[in-house]
Formats: sequence, structure tokens, C-alpha cells
Amino acid sequence: MTTTIQQITAEDLFRIPNDGFCYELIQGELKKMSPPGSQHGRIIMNISAPLYQHVRKKQLGTVYAAETGFKITSNPDTVRAPDVAFVSRERVRQVGDIVGYWPGAPDLAVEVISPNDVYTEVEEKAFDWLEAGAQMVIVVNPPTQVVTVFRSRNDIVMLTKNDALETGDVIPGWSIAVNDIFALQ
Repeated sequence: MTTTIQQITAEDLFRIPNDGFCYELIQGELKKMSPPGSQHGRIIMNISAPLYQHVRKKQLGTVYAAETGFKITSNPDTVRAPDVAFVSRERVRQVGDIVGYWPGAPDLAVEVISPNDVYTEVEEKAFDWLEAGAQMVIVVNPPTQVVTVFRSRNDIVMLTKNDALETGDVIPGWSIAVNDIFALQ
């Protein structure tokens, strides 16, 4: 017996009514995700608030909130949604204000591992971002309090709570202590 999986497009995904869940589209197949928990949301804000302040003050580009969709492949479509994203001012000016999904990868994507995530799937997502053109992917692992920075498949750095996360040329002048990422404030 053959099972047929109906492929959908990014446009189909964009029109799905809000049912309280988040979705990603992986090579035309819909992936349903549960809303993130409290710890996840706190960690995202610990990263995104200071990042947003720095980017806005220096007029470096745009920071996108959790679950903003980025269309990274077509035919079949893939739409990924990082927990935090940054796109440079130059790219924002080139593309303009998009109502639908951003065309392409952000310059920086941040993924916070949820309790129900499988690490290898999160790592696969990091490589998807890089292959789509992201310059840096940050994966935050709450149980181990380790932050992994991916710049390529071969340039991967793991940071612990005594280290500082620096974004270098991707977001000039921005850094955050890894300990601050996990802080209860």
C-alpha cells in the first residue's frame, strides 16, 4: 500500500489559520510544533532584548521575534522559524518590508533547544540555516547551559557559562556573557 503525502507551499503555510501551534515547512511537508515553555521564552528574551537594543542603537539591521518564518528553499518549499533572527540593514533595504516569509536565511539565527527537541534535529536545522546563507547560527542548550556557535560545518565552537558569546562581523560590537543568557532575572 502506498501512502501519498500532500506537499504544500510556503503560501499555503502562510494562510493556515492560527490554531495556537507553530509550524515549519520542511521540503513541502508541514511540521507542527508546540508553543515553547516558560524557560524557553525567558532565554529567548535574555538574548533578544539586548541584541535588539544594540542593533537599533547602531542601526545595523532588523531583529526578528521568535517564530518569524524564513523561506530558505523552493520547490519543494522549506520555511524555518528561528527563536531569534537578525538581518543586516543592507539586506533589509534590498528586500524591503515583506508581509509573508522573508526570502532566504537571516544573517544570524538563534535556536533554543526545547525539552521535546532532539539535538540531532536541532543541529540539522543549524546546518540548514548555514546552507541557506546564514553567516552564524547559535544553538542554546538549557539543560547543559552550553551555547554552540556554528559558522560552517567545520567551524563550530562550544561556549560554557564562563565564556562570552561574540558575534564579530555578523553583528559588529555585540556580545553577551553566556551566564546572562541563562540568568533568572
